[in-house]
Amino acid sequence: MHYEKLFASYPDVVTVPEFCNMLGGIGDSTARKIIRGNKVKHFYIRCTYFIPKESVIDYVMSGDYMEYSKKLKARI
Repeated sequence: MHYEKLFASYPDVVTVPEFCNMLGGIGDSTARKIIRGNKVKHFYIRCTYFIPKESVIDYVMSGDYMEYSKKLKARI
């Protein structure tokens, strides 16, 4: 699978900064909005979000991400 190879260098569970990088360098507030909207499965432990890499892959393959990326491309 393409995304498994693309994200192979990331750990099995990522933090918000790694999540931002995985989604092409999105901002911290945008990443937190996605997480808080429960669009990606995550764990919240001691003020830190932890996101399983599989959940990131599921998200980038979702329709929600497709809509988001279309909006970004329209702004450029």
